[in-house]
Formats: sequence, C-alpha cells, structure tokens
Amino acid sequence: MIQKILFPVDFSPSCVAMAAYVERAAAIFGAEVTIVHVCDLSSHNGFELYARPADDIAEEHLSLARIKLGLFLKSEFPAAKCPRILLTGDAASQIAEIAKRDKFDLILMPTHAGRFRQMLLGSTTAKVLDDATCPVLTTEHAATMAPRTLEHREWLCAIGLTLDSERVLRYARDAASAAGARLSLVHAIQTSGAISKNQTPSEEERKARQGLAELQGRLGSDAPVSIVAGSVKETLLDAARQSFADVLVIGRSPRLHSAGRLRDLSYSLIRDSPCPVVSV
Repeated sequence: MIQKILFPVDFSPSCVAMAAYVERAAAIFGAEVTIVHVCDLSSHNGFELYARPADDIAEEHLSLARIKLGLFLKSEFPAAKCPRILLTGDAASQIAEIAKRDKFDLILMPTHAGRFRQMLLGSTTAKVLDDATCPVLTTEHAATMAPRTLEHREWLCAIGLTLDSERVLRYARDAASAAGARLSLVHAIQTSGAISKNQTPSEEERKARQGLAELQGRLGSDAPVSIVAGSVKETLLDAARQSFADVLVIGRSPRLHSAGRLRDLSYSLIRDSPCPVVSV
C-alpha cells in the first residue's frame, strides 16, 4: 500500500541521521524513495544584494542547490533508483503540492534535534502536516543519531469513535500488515482519573468497547484494544511508552479547513510522542 515515499531534505545533519530510517522503511514496504529539496531563492543577505542583482543571486543559489542535491546521500540513495527533485518557493507548500500531484503514499520528514517539537506550530513540518493529503510520518531524533529502527514491529493506533475512525483503522491495519507489525488499538476516555483493573466498567467504557468491536467487525480487524481514562493526551502517550510502540498512528481530518487538518490534540501528540507518529 506504500509504494512511493517522499523524503524532503534540507542537507542538515538531521537528514543524514534520518537516512537509515528511510532506507529501512522503504525496504519494509518495497517502496521507491524520492528525495526533494525546496530552494528558497529569496534567502540572501544584505551584502549579496549590495554586490549583485537579486536575479543573479537567485540563479547562483539554485545552481548550488542543484549540485548539493545531486551529491547528498548519494551512496544511500543512488540516483538511478531514487529520483531527486529540486523545487523553488515556500517549502511546505511545494512539498504538499508535489506529494498530491505525483500521488505519493507517504511523506517521511526528519526533525531537527528536538527543536521541531518545541516550535511545531511555526515549522515547515507543521505546515506540511496541515496541508498534505497523504499520510505524514514524523519522528524526533538527535542531529547525529538515527531514530530507533523498525525491527521491534509494534504499532499502536489511537482510535476514536467518529465518522473518520473507519478510515484511520483501515490505514493502520493495512500499513501494519504490510510492515509485518503487530497492531494494537487504544481508545481514550476523558476523565479526571484512571480506570482501575478492579473497577466496574462504566457505561461509557462499555459503549466504547461495543463501538470498537463493531468497527473492527466491519473491517475484519481483530487487534487487541485498550481503553484508558484520564487526560487524553497523557493516557495515549503513556500507552505508547508502555507498549514500546515503534509507530503511533493518529487521524487527521481528511478535509482541509481554515485551521488545517490537525487539531490541537494531534499537535500535542506529535510534539511529545516517544515514537514516530504517522498522521493519517
């Protein structure tokens, strides 16, 4: 189901560190990787403008970007097997547009030593998460260290009971199956306290279990389900930690609106997740 992966790069150490992760993801799914770099032709300093015309500076920047793109991660992603695309303009807009135009199945974006998590709302990655129509995988890692590999193969899907839940579960089920991963589901109930093992299930919990059973029945899924109660964000993150999940799957709105496709909760989960997050 994942045949085309788009890997945006900015030539940073984080992109270099991310290479092994992208290679492994491509191998698991048997997917082709396309590397894209977006060159900002307006990024010049005052001295350059003083010395030469803006058009000459832009042409030089574009020429240098073309050379760097051709050499970047050349051994990991040979040009004969991995196409490289150079674009100009706003990075987020161009990444989202090419992903839609060329029908990529997944955007896999590196982050920058934790700063992405702290400055999420203003980052290129956040804009791509808002604008892209295909799933986006993001992960936190140090600038010189690759994220944990996918060998553990434990996937966790945060699932609600909304009109969009079937789409999210279908994706999680199919992607986990393609990756040879074991899928578990977690559903959060907003309360002031956690559910005790000896506590009699509440009416809300019973309804949630029934709804999830019906949802899985419609899709032919039999993933184990956990019902957690408390702060939705914290309970979901705790579930990801306790399950040692390699990937957390969450839903994005399938329709673009004025605030983008992500909700505040989604931003918080992506910002603080202990594992990579696939936003569907």
